[in-house]
Amino acid sequence: MRKILVIGSGKSASSLLKYLLDKSASENLFITVSDLNLNAAKKLIGNHQNAKAILLDVFDETSRTEAIKNADIVVSMLPARFHIEVAKDCILLGKHMVTASYVSPEMQALDEDAKTKGLVLMNEIGVDPGIDHMSAMQVLDRIRNNGGKIILFESFTGGLVAPESDNNLWNYKFTWNPRNVVTAGQGGTAKFLQEGTYKYIPYNRLFRRTEFLDIDNYGRFEVYANRDSLKYQSVYGLDNVKTLYRGTMRRVGFSRAWNIFVTLGMTDDSYTIDDSENMSYRDFINAFLTYSPFDSVELKLRHALKIDQDDIVWDKLIELDIFNAEKKVGLKKATPAQILQKILMDSWTLDTNDKDMIVMYHKFGYEKDGKKYQIDANMVVLGEDQTYTAMAKTVGLPVAMATLAILNKKITSPGVQIPITKEVYEPILKELETFGVSFHEKEVPYLGYNPLNN
Repeated sequence: MRKILVIGSGKSASSLLKYLLDKSASENLFITVSDLNLNAAKKLIGNHQNAKAILLDVFDETSRTEAIKNADIVVSMLPARFHIEVAKDCILLGKHMVTASYVSPEMQALDEDAKTKGLVLMNEIGVDPGIDHMSAMQVLDRIRNNGGKIILFESFTGGLVAPESDNNLWNYKFTWNPRNVVTAGQGGTAKFLQEGTYKYIPYNRLFRRTEFLDIDNYGRFEVYANRDSLKYQSVYGLDNVKTLYRGTMRRVGFSRAWNIFVTLGMTDDSYTIDDSENMSYRDFINAFLTYSPFDSVELKLRHALKIDQDDIVWDKLIELDIFNAEKKVGLKKATPAQILQKILMDSWTLDTNDKDMIVMYHKFGYEKDGKKYQIDANMVVLGEDQTYTAMAKTVGLPVAMATLAILNKKITSPGVQIPITKEVYEPILKELETFGVSFHEKEVPYLGYNPLNN
């Protein structure tokens, strides 16, 4: 049997494993799922005859290399920073590898070695990055093949709570790694291109520079800029484009409220707070406000940030219970970001019956025969339950499909790569449609950029 090693059985692995197990008999597959949490791995595969779960510490070189040696292809579902050691072993042992994470400089450095050995190291094949690449390239290639010249490309994605589970004032719950949500946008200035002009947004202003967009049947959303929208300019063949903007989607009003935490410094992950384990939530908030022997924490916060008592933003803060003097942080030597995450998880953790939602939106502007045209495309995927979430579906299915395609020699181009070629995106997007993951396109009058943001 052909052996697939899946390292990591976290929240995004459920749909990946179900797909591979469902195909295991017809495709002659045996799947080994490895994790530090053996019970989690066992739970996802059940008693399936073509799978087994093993205990694996990815930092244990001996057991890691032994597991990789026994596989034909390796799927790493680890946190992004842990992929590189697995990738090095794959190069050394001559194994193909698939991940959903962004290509790191360390991963890119393995490109020549992978090509020399004829190995495929496929990355960025999840949802964002992943489905965004494939769906964008499909339309971009189609426009260019029909004689169009791309002048505008915008792309936005959001991991959100499904409408039926949207029951808090923030219209938000954690549907993926909470740490990434809390620290989003840090580490650099957001940069993008609008109508031929380079635009820059520093982190302290990121959540006050938003734009709106509407998705049919799902209402209005707001978007804030990703850190580097120009990262894929050459990769997508958009060197001469006038507008290039990538961002993250939230429900309207989220960013204005979130900006309070940014302004106060609560999303900082660069230092630790003394005696944090004994702090109450109220103490934590007060630590970022001026001293006053008379004013309450609530009053100081409202005065510092000029928040009226009847402002919905104030209601959102109250809803998070951040002024509670009894609840303890309980984290030793924690950073502000870690404490904020702990507080938010009290309110934003999905309930047992909650469902999540992935929303993606692309805007393509192009010229042809002297006229300007625009195509809007959007995708909405709703989760089934807490195991087969929309996030797991849109991350795991493309990973699984790429893994099988590499095994079947349908994806053969060696090296460190992302899914931007027709041999990769065309069959995967077609198969994703059978799982309800599809884009709805419509031609609209060319609107170009938003003049309010010029």
